[in-house]
Amino acid sequence: MPVAIKKIFGMIALVALVVVYALVATAIATAHLGNSPWWVHMLYFFLTGILWVVPAMFIVSWMIRLPSGK
Repeated sequence: MPVAIKKIFGMIALVALVVVYALVATAIATAHLGNSPWWVHMLYFFLTGILWVVPAMFIVSWMIRLPSGK
């Protein structure tokens, strides 16, 4: 697959990842953190704000990988 096509699919996947991840993280926080202290909220949103980078790294590395052997 050409790199240009992979970048288009990768950008769509990144946008979808961010939207779905944000909705899921917010839904979990709303359902489970309602009566928690402020520092639990801060820790939760700090961790979830960083953890989306892990799947995004795999998408970006796939996007920029050159085709092999051709």
